[in-house]
Amino acid sequence: MTTLTPVKTKTKTLHYGEAKPSALVLKEAVAVPGLGLSISVRAAKAKLSALLDLVASGQEVTITSDGQPKAVLMPATQRTRRKVFTGTLEQLRQMPLQTEGPFAEELIRADRDGRGW
Repeated sequence: MTTLTPVKTKTKTLHYGEAKPSALVLKEAVAVPGLGLSISVRAAKAKLSALLDLVASGQEVTITSDGQPKAVLMPATQRTRRKVFTGTLEQLRQMPLQTEGPFAEELIRADRDGRGW
């Protein structure tokens, strides 16, 4: 039977300088009706650390480009999961085929034509 002997380990404490207040201030963020807190891409790149702290505290932030919303930052715990299809292939086969109205192919073609593809 073997016995284990404890091993002494050294610990090292690291001290970081204080964060610059300007890095943690979001003067560029504005409240937009319907979008909530909004910030431009350029400002978001410059203040990413402050944005992440704000989002981690529960605030959603919309990132805009040329005044148009492009992305929403939200806390990872707030993310909603998509419903997983729990049916079977047999259920899908039993569904009736679409026989009227615009078909998917027509909708996709109209969308692509509208974009100039």
